[in-house]
Amino acid sequence: MANKYFDLIDQTFYFPQEGFDLTDGYLTFNRIPLIHLIRKYGTPLKLTYLPSIGRKIKEARNLFRRAMRAQGYAGQYNYCYCTKSSHFAHVVEEALDHDVQLEISSAYDIDLIRRLHARSKLDKQIKIVCNGFKPENYLEGIVGLMNDGFENVIAVVDNGHELDYYDAHVQGVAKIGIRVATEEEPNFEFYTSRLGLRNGDVLPLFRERIRDNPKLELHMLHFFVDTGIKDTLYYWGELKKAVRLYGQLKQESPALHALNIGGGMPIRNSLGFEFDYKYMVREIVKNILEACEEDEVPEPDIFTEFGKYTVGESGATIFSVLARKQQNDSEMWYMIDNSLMTTLPDAWGIGERFILLPINKWDRDYRRVNIGGLSCDNSDYYNSEIHESQVYLPVDKDGDGEPLYLGFFHTGAYQDNISGYGGIKHCMIPSPQHIIIDLDKEGNLTDRLLAGKQTAESMLQILGY
Repeated sequence: MANKYFDLIDQTFYFPQEGFDLTDGYLTFNRIPLIHLIRKYGTPLKLTYLPSIGRKIKEARNLFRRAMRAQGYAGQYNYCYCTKSSHFAHVVEEALDHDVQLEISSAYDIDLIRRLHARSKLDKQIKIVCNGFKPENYLEGIVGLMNDGFENVIAVVDNGHELDYYDAHVQGVAKIGIRVATEEEPNFEFYTSRLGLRNGDVLPLFRERIRDNPKLELHMLHFFVDTGIKDTLYYWGELKKAVRLYGQLKQESPALHALNIGGGMPIRNSLGFEFDYKYMVREIVKNILEACEEDEVPEPDIFTEFGKYTVGESGATIFSVLARKQQNDSEMWYMIDNSLMTTLPDAWGIGERFILLPINKWDRDYRRVNIGGLSCDNSDYYNSEIHESQVYLPVDKDGDGEPLYLGFFHTGAYQDNISGYGGIKHCMIPSPQHIIIDLDKEGNLTDRLLAGKQTAESMLQILGY
């Protein structure tokens, strides 16, 4: 009877598959020999595989351009990288190397833009979509960019009062976008997103505040479905409402040319992940095109703001199993050498699931386990997969030689930002070391240490000791 861990994975998902394979009994991730990194740097560690970023950008760009070409769509496609998914320089600069535009959401993103410009990583022609609620320092930063010659800054209005600031302070003409609030899914805690303007308020705002104002010019309509791009009646309904509103605005606004459908393109969170990207992109383009034909308006340029899709699959987080605890007849705990709450906060906060695989011991029997973090919090655990209500891992025993190493994969988006990279964590558990993986000119893998394991001294300094 086949009851080894390899057999479980192979029979459940088919293995190997894209990005994951075994070499000499050890797991590889995008051809990266993870055991070599573990032996070189130790655990816990985070890694970022930079080539994944460019690959995802090219894939999405090809999907949209092919769908648009096949359907005779006259508008252009613009791929924006959403900086809030990962602000790291190595991530943003890698994305910029693939000619992306940018979407930002806070005043401090303005400083990031200026730093990148000073380093010649972007020029003043780049399209910058400015989203989010805007306190005065954010408004000041947006206007500063406009007045300094960043000619493609689009200020997406989240509240009507923003227009007063642009009208008073922009020296030329301000390019404006309007975000329309979407209705939330029926099972959500509230009915309408707090972000953006109510659908019924958009046309009156345009007519009263923008249409006849020589300093304001409407360029973009923006909407975003918080639950992401899905083949559901809910998603298609929200998309169609947005496109119909675009058609109404376009009939009164010659400068309007862009429909921003936000982000939300899913990434692989399981070896059994299935999502028909080609079909979904084709249907998005088709819905926009058909609605514009009905309203007899030109189809818009399509903007997307893919953040998680861009960087998510580039990341991995690796732990060692320190000990095993049998707490009752049925519950075995594998205790790891860091906290799940602080390194993978989405797993704790919103029940996010990542691809979980052992690095070694694939030839062992397997068993159901719970994974426990180092903190004293009762919620610091991981015990279910996206495809299964339980976690199965190789049997680990004392005297095995090397520890069992566990990898959580496709963790590259949001986790560092939400956990507060380099800051104070629950129970003063340090941030793991962070490794950057790239390819040299000959296509060989290279690795470098971005940040070592957080020290007690650095934490105590933050705390004022």
